[in-house]
Amino acid sequence: MKEQKKQDATCEEELNAIRDSLEVLGGKWKLRIMRHLNNHINETNTFKKIQRDVDGISAKMLSKELQDLEINLLVSRTVLNTKPVTVRYDITTYGQSVFPVTESLVNWGLNHRRKIKQRG
Repeated sequence: MKEQKKQDATCEEELNAIRDSLEVLGGKWKLRIMRHLNNHINETNTFKKIQRDVDGISAKMLSKELQDLEINLLVSRTVLNTKPVTVRYDITTYGQSVFPVTESLVNWGLNHRRKIKQRG
């Protein structure tokens, strides 16, 4: 596995980078939407399909989050020439660069759930 070099950064730069990352990826829904799109990469992910599959998200919130993800180049939106018009959402190549981070979060979250469960 290719080892990534950590960029030399000051503490302030590292803290700013964390803040920036959380602003783009933070909240209850963004990573869940991105994970869904990545897990269903070979499917046509319409707004309704995403809303059905991402449990609990409202149409208004999904619309806002997809717009934010598109603005940040993490998700692409494609209008298909169908009747009625179909809009497809896909994870971008740049969006896929987030997945090493999400894998770490998934593993940490699974371990954390086990740890808390053992305590009780």
